[in-house]
Amino acid sequence: MLDTELKAQLAAYLERLQAPLTLIATLDATDASRDMRALLGDIVDAGAGRISLKDAGEAGVEPGSRLPSFRITRADADIGVEFAGLPLGHEFTSLVLALLHVGKHPPKLTEDDIARIKSLEGNGPDSELHFETFFSQSCQSCPDVVQSLNTMAALNPRIRHSAVDGAAFSDEMEERGVMAVPTVLLNGQPFGTGRMGMAEIIAKLDTGAGEKAAKAISEKAPFDVLVVGGGPAGAAAAIYAARKGIRTGVLAERFGGQVLDTLAIENFVSVSHTEGPQMATALEAHVADYEVDVMNLQRAEKLEKTDDGFRLTTASGATLQAKSVIVSTGARWRKMGVPGEDQYMTKGVAFCPHCDGPLFKGKRVAVIGGGNSGVEAAIDLAGIVGHVTLIEFDSQLRADEVLQAKLRSLPNVAIITSALTTEVLGDGSKVTGLVYEDRTTGEKHNVELEGIFVQIGLLPNTEWLKDSGVSLSPRGEIVIDDRGATSLPGVLAAGDATTVPYKQIIIAMGAGATASLSAFDHLIRTSAPVAQAQAA
Repeated sequence: MLDTELKAQLAAYLERLQAPLTLIATLDATDASRDMRALLGDIVDAGAGRISLKDAGEAGVEPGSRLPSFRITRADADIGVEFAGLPLGHEFTSLVLALLHVGKHPPKLTEDDIARIKSLEGNGPDSELHFETFFSQSCQSCPDVVQSLNTMAALNPRIRHSAVDGAAFSDEMEERGVMAVPTVLLNGQPFGTGRMGMAEIIAKLDTGAGEKAAKAISEKAPFDVLVVGGGPAGAAAAIYAARKGIRTGVLAERFGGQVLDTLAIENFVSVSHTEGPQMATALEAHVADYEVDVMNLQRAEKLEKTDDGFRLTTASGATLQAKSVIVSTGARWRKMGVPGEDQYMTKGVAFCPHCDGPLFKGKRVAVIGGGNSGVEAAIDLAGIVGHVTLIEFDSQLRADEVLQAKLRSLPNVAIITSALTTEVLGDGSKVTGLVYEDRTTGEKHNVELEGIFVQIGLLPNTEWLKDSGVSLSPRGEIVIDDRGATSLPGVLAAGDATTVPYKQIIIAMGAGATASLSAFDHLIRTSAPVAQAQAA
C-alpha cells in the first residue's frame, strides 16, 4: 500500500510513540477492506513492535458501524479515534498525528488549551460528544478539522471522533444530506461545514469562550500598530512592525486567510511548490518568532478615529485602541446573488472543486464563470463527474487560450456563453438544477444537474469600513497610494482588499511590508511609539 520512502518516513515518526497501540479493524472480503488491511499492515511494520492489529471479533469488541473502518486504541484508556475508509491523500498526515497523539506523544498545544479540551463534556458529566467528520482525500480544508477532533478525542475520553471518507461512503452521505466537505456532525446533528481549527471548535463548544475572549481583548493596552487580517499581507505587516520594536497586534478572523483555501502554489519565488495550508502554518510560525499579540477568531466590525489614534470594535463586542492601523482583511468568493443560492449552499452549491468535486462523481454539475479559475475548475471536474456545463456571462470565455483549448477537447463538457444564471433550483434538500437567461434572445433555459461550482471572482472584505472615513472604490476595494496609505491618515492597507491591480500572494506580502514601514513612518512623525513612551 505505502511505497518504500513513505514507510521509512512513517517508521521515523512512530519512534516517538510513548505507549503501545492496538488497531481494531472492522473488515470484510471486499477490495476496500483488503486495501485497508494492507495499509494497517504497513503501519504495524513501521511501528516496529509498538503497534499491533486485531480484527474487532478477535479483540472481543463491538465492530465498527462502517465497513471498512479501524479504531486506534491504547490499553490504559478508552480512546475514541476512528477512521472509516482510507485516510490517504491530504488525510495521511491526520492518520500519522492520530497515531502519535493516541500513543501519548504530546500535541503542540498550550497547557490552557489542553485543560479546556479535558474539561469539555456533553449534556452531563457522563455523556459523550460524538463527532463525525466527512472528508475527501483531495480536500485541503479537511485535515485541520480531522486533526483537531482526533487530538481532542485523544485527550478527552468523553470525546469520540469518526473521520469518514465521503467517497467511500457516498450512500451514507446522500442519506444524511451531506453534500460538502468537511462536514461535521455532533451526536448526529449538524455542527459545522468548512475549515475549522481547534480554537474554533472549542469556542463553539465552550459557550462562554467568546465573552471571555472579548473581555480579555478589551483590557489590552493600546497598540502602536494594529494589523487587521492574518493573511500574507497581514503576516508581513506584523513581522515588519515587530522588527521595529513597537507594540504590534494582529486581529484575524482566521490566521492564513484565503491562502488556507488555496491548493497548489507554484509561483511563490524561491519556493517551487507548496500548498496553502502549509504556507499558512509557516506564516503563523514566522509571526510567532516575534512579540506580536495575535488575536484569532475575531472579526472587525467598526473603525473610529479618536483623539489618540483609532478604536476598533469587533463582532464579539471587544474594543481595541491603536495609534495606527493596517487593514489587510483580504477577499472572499463572490456569490451569484440569485434565488436559491444561499438555501442550497453546501447542498449542491460549492466554491471548491478540489474539495467537493469527488462528492459528485458520475453526476452532472455546472461551473459558473469563464475566467482562468472557472475553466480550470471545469477541467478538473471533467475527470471526476459525469458532465460539466460551463456558463459564462460574457460572449466569450476569458481564460487563457491554452486552458480554453484543453477544455474544448474534453468530451463531457458543454460551454454556454452570453448566459446569466438567474436561479438555483432544488427539491428542498439538495440542488436539482439551475435557470439561465440567454442574453442575446432573452429566453430562459433550465439545466438539470446535481452540483454548481461558483467561480466568478472575489469580493473584498471591507463592508465594515463604509462609515470609517476610509475611501472605497466602486468595487468596494480600499483606495491606497504607492505607500499603502488610505484617505484616513494613520490607516494603511495592503493585499486583496485594496486597489492593488494584481491579487497575488507575493504582491500581498510586499504590500504588507510597505504598509508597515509607512505606518512606522507615520508614528515617528506624529507621536512617540507606545513602547518607547513607556520606557521613557
